[in-house]
Amino acid sequence: MDTIVARRTLDTTPVAPSLFAHFVLRSSNMPKLVDWYCTVLNMHVVQRNDFICFMTYDDEHHRLAVVNVEGLHEPDQKSWGLAHVAYTFRDIGQLLSTWRRLKDQGIEPYRPIHHGPTISMYYRDPDGNSVELQVDRFKTKEECAAYFTSDAFRKNPIGVAYDPAEMAAAYEAGMPESDLMKLPDGPPAPLGSARR
Repeated sequence: MDTIVARRTLDTTPVAPSLFAHFVLRSSNMPKLVDWYCTVLNMHVVQRNDFICFMTYDDEHHRLAVVNVEGLHEPDQKSWGLAHVAYTFRDIGQLLSTWRRLKDQGIEPYRPIHHGPTISMYYRDPDGNSVELQVDRFKTKEECAAYFTSDAFRKNPIGVAYDPAEMAAAYEAGMPESDLMKLPDGPPAPLGSARR
């Protein structure tokens, strides 16, 4: 008996990806990089050998891979490429708790900045790659997106620098989250370098 095959037609209408899956770093410093990402993002190793290490922090098979390549060097300050990757936490308490945990291990942000739509802390991994840890300031994605068309964003598209220790102290003293999330008054934060 012949099998009936249902024909299909490919639809070339543009489609957005369903999720951001992972990114991959090349490094000559794989052990330190793996330790750093496991510490900072609470990742665990899925599979590791001398050539590559796959890590994740959720049910995705991997969110980051590090490829071990001998003899690489740091790109110079004028190289183009990726500026940073960003990770969002559920709420300001998680972001500040992560800041405290990392600070206690000697890992400190080089640039804490309240961008307006997010409150962020930028870190450098052992190879100098920039990693942003953030929390959305608004309750919905629509409110965050709307901020980009606001007068406040037009006046200051960078944001205002803040002190994580002061914010953590205010959080622990019971300041309402709505007050913690307000954009502070201040001049635009200076532009930072993505590399050392």
